[in-house]
Amino acid sequence: MATVITKDNFDQEVIGSQLPVILDFQAPWCMYCRRLAPVIAKLETEWEGKVRFATVDIDEQPELEERFDISTIPSLILFQAGKNGSTLVNPPSRGAILNWMKEQGI
Repeated sequence: MATVITKDNFDQEVIGSQLPVILDFQAPWCMYCRRLAPVIAKLETEWEGKVRFATVDIDEQPELEERFDISTIPSLILFQAGKNGSTLVNPPSRGAILNWMKEQGI
């Protein structure tokens, strides 16, 4: 299960991670986020030990939503070596996520 990220554990869990982290910005009321959740869960299992997946509930963490200028959910942001890179907004499919990961060098 993906780690839940808050403003309090962000530095330790994301910036300090030895593995790349894909941060999934979402909300419980977001229907598309709910539809995407099983895809993310499967990717998390498939990429275990290579990539960490974590979630941010934008309703509970408005500071992180604002910090990363999230205006559409779901939005995925890849962090590598403590730095945020590309954002994938509203991915249409598992294939789109995998292509985005490949483009980022994962």
